[in-house]
Amino acid sequence: MFQNILVVIDPSTDQQKALKRAIELASKINKKTPDKPALVTAFFSIFDFSYEMTTMLSSDERDTMREMVIKEKQAWVDDLIKSINSPVAITSKVVWHNRPFEAIIEEVIHYNIDLVIKGTHQHDKFKSVIFTPTDWHILRKCPCPVLLVKDHKWPEQGNVLAAVNVGGDEEAHLSLNKAITSHTKSIAALICANVHLVNSYPGTPVNIAIEIPEFDASEYTNAMLTHHQSGMADHANDFSIPLINTHVKEGLPESVIESVAKSIDAELVVMGTVGRTGIPAALIGNTAEHVLDQLSCDVLALKPSGFVSPLAE
Repeated sequence: MFQNILVVIDPSTDQQKALKRAIELASKINKKTPDKPALVTAFFSIFDFSYEMTTMLSSDERDTMREMVIKEKQAWVDDLIKSINSPVAITSKVVWHNRPFEAIIEEVIHYNIDLVIKGTHQHDKFKSVIFTPTDWHILRKCPCPVLLVKDHKWPEQGNVLAAVNVGGDEEAHLSLNKAITSHTKSIAALICANVHLVNSYPGTPVNIAIEIPEFDASEYTNAMLTHHQSGMADHANDFSIPLINTHVKEGLPESVIESVAKSIDAELVVMGTVGRTGIPAALIGNTAEHVLDQLSCDVLALKPSGFVSPLAE
């Protein structure tokens, strides 16, 4: 379970839902393992371009100005922590960095952080969530799990949903399925929630149905459904999850996951993210990123085994 938690402080709001979620999670971890309490760090990255561009100041004077700003923000973060009256100990850290996502990931790499928690921004007019460039960079490049917090509560006896891919036998998929389900079960045990599994499978390829007259579309669809149901049953049995809590549906992953999450009122969705970077990511994105736009609950995104952050290279 998570022992070293980094919470990203949001300077644009007093709500600090990520910090509150971290306290909630750490409190439950500490009750379960009092001999190994979770460490929570409230992290804030600050940068003011005007200080860097002031040619009238010497290098030493600029350093002094930076230290003053950091000290001021440190006091603000500490006051924020005091105002929440947390039952768990929280340390704070403020750094000067022109790229917040790099500051966060560097902290993760250098201090063995095992969970990053970050709040998302709600667009009041459209009642939807807006993801910042920092959110996307962290999702793609952070080597440890990332919990993106929305506004959904975590009630006891609620539901957590693990999005798995049981259609193939590639080792990478099997390994990620195990990690996703293990994390989901651990969190569910911690917050007294029920575990559900969801898997989508593709519909009949239209071009095949058109080009090959003897192709039986319904037979193909039934075969795909049976194959995925069988894979799901095996995976659920391996983790002692009741079959009634498994969901196998035809469609795009983002549509199926969103539909099931809504139908069971999931408080958390756990999924894998491949962490693509560069042009392919900009053009294609990945399932986790498409799903994030659709969901109204928290999302925990995990990297596959062996993932190395580009910032660590």
